[in-house]
Amino acid sequence: QVTLVESWGGLVEAGGSLRLSCAASGRTLSFYRIGWVRQAPGKGRGFVGTISSGGSAVYMDSVKGRFTHSKDNEKNTVYLQIDRVKPEGTAVYFCARFWIGGKNYRRENEYDSWGQGTQVTVPS
Repeated sequence: QVTLVESWGGLVEAGGSLRLSCAASGRTLSFYRIGWVRQAPGKGRGFVGTISSGGSAVYMDSVKGRFTHSKDNEKNTVYLQIDRVKPEGTAVYFCARFWIGGKNYRRENEYDSWGQGTQVTVPS
């Protein structure tokens, strides 16, 4: 059993930056792929990006070059750096652990543990 807790969302002006964190307890995150999903107001969840246990990252096209993953294995935490934020980035951001037997990291149902989400608001 793993518990994930996202932190450090908030209100940020367009063009600004913030770094979300996903802290784990109960299991060592370094063994797993971690994904990020966001849900904008009135919309369904959508894949944002993912970082593998080895540290390789993938991002959805619209955030490439602005979103960056990093990991701190000692702190059992994954970070998502968001630069040049845009109003369309307003959403609740969730981190999730990819199921060890999963095949497609873009599919939500292949993640087996989820955090509670952290709100990011970018006024237009």
